[in-house]
Amino acid sequence: MSPKQPLPRIRKSPEQVRSAVHQAVIDLLSDPEGADLSIPAIAQRAGVNHTSVYRRWGSREALLADVVTTRLERDSPLADTGSLRGDLVAWAEAGVASIRTPEGRLLIRAVALSMSGGTTAQGERAQQFQRRIASIERIRERAAARGENAPLLEEILDQLIAPLYLRAIFGIDPPATGYPELLVDRLLGDTHAPDTA
Repeated sequence: MSPKQPLPRIRKSPEQVRSAVHQAVIDLLSDPEGADLSIPAIAQRAGVNHTSVYRRWGSREALLADVVTTRLERDSPLADTGSLRGDLVAWAEAGVASIRTPEGRLLIRAVALSMSGGTTAQGERAQQFQRRIASIERIRERAAARGENAPLLEEILDQLIAPLYLRAIFGIDPPATGYPELLVDRLLGDTHAPDTA
């Protein structure tokens, strides 16, 4: 019997490479044995050359940020509810739902653990997360077009987004109900909170 020959690599399109690499990251993160999450290990799992991964993402940190951002965009589509409060609550509810999944928690923690203080890594992460920032800016722009007074971007980041992701990083589940509404009402200064009197 002749020795088993390695399977020839099939040329993948850029989107197939991206999909395979993203799935490899998720598979490796989900490995209960604590699998290696280096670029070569990710590339091997995805069936692509590691140079392709470096060329496209530049670093593991940027790759992880892209996986998280892509997953959030998939799971948190930008709703247009007709009001600022409704849009922010819908956005936060989708984020909470994503964070509640085992895969979502793993991804958020992996990004947090992989963060280095280097300027290059910070720039790569900022570029990936800029897509999420852009979705918040679209919510603010729609509110302005309706004549609503939207909070500053920094206020939304600090009061709505940061609490969600801090909970995910530290493994603290959000309250079972009402948490997105609570955060949004605090952000908006309770001016949009429903009247319970």
